[in-house]
Amino acid sequence: MVYTDHHIHTLYSPDSEADAREYIKIAKSRNQEFIMFTDHMDFGGTDPDFIDGIDYKEYFKKMKEIQEELEFKINIGVEIGYEKSHKSKIEDFLGKYPFDYVIASIHYGDESDFYIGDFFQGKNQFESYLRYFEIQQEMVENFSGFDVLGHMDFIIRYGPFDEKKYDYEVFKENIDGTLLRLIKNGKGIEINTSGLREANNTFYPKQQVIKRYVELGGKTITIGSDSHFHQHYGAGIPEAMDFLRSLGVNEISSFSKRKESRIKL
Repeated sequence: MVYTDHHIHTLYSPDSEADAREYIKIAKSRNQEFIMFTDHMDFGGTDPDFIDGIDYKEYFKKMKEIQEELEFKINIGVEIGYEKSHKSKIEDFLGKYPFDYVIASIHYGDESDFYIGDFFQGKNQFESYLRYFEIQQEMVENFSGFDVLGHMDFIIRYGPFDEKKYDYEVFKENIDGTLLRLIKNGKGIEINTSGLREANNTFYPKQQVIKRYVELGGKTITIGSDSHFHQHYGAGIPEAMDFLRSLGVNEISSFSKRKESRIKL
């Protein structure tokens, strides 16, 4: 079975112009059984492009039309941009639609935005990263309506700091707390390969954190390119698989109708 990229964005996401049909053409050429779209639905952001969000009633209707037109199975996931003051709205939203898969990502914190940069104002690098990992831990302890935690340490992408790295040992208490709660609640992590296309050349989360998740007993792992452009679809998945094999992992996770299945590596 050809593994399906579990994190891609179409032109319905404000930061993507990729057409769903073109993705499907690629998926067909690779003999995939289905495609998984995970467009954005962000709550609590200050970026005007993300405030209104997608009309998911229309979205589901359109995807059904495309599925019938191209005779190819579409699984509909969503990447939730979580902010704790919007928790009830998020839960109401997820209850309305039959998603196949839900990624919970931290794009905002304390009602401030990473991309715009106001989250970092008044904080040094240590304070910024610490607060990010605290917010992430708070989410997994208080919200359960998701399947995997998205790009666990991607805060390094947006911080206005020269050294875009961090020491796991410095934030070990919060990171391990997050991983242990995920495992306890039957949730997983994604290996987000978008960092391989950046100067840091890293997975999100980085290898050390993925290894720690496995050491702690974590088994639910998906892989996603976080593609916003057709040419990035599936990028980095072979590298992520090789890394998991090096850890002794022989299965990865796939989702449909919010149910997990395991695929042999």
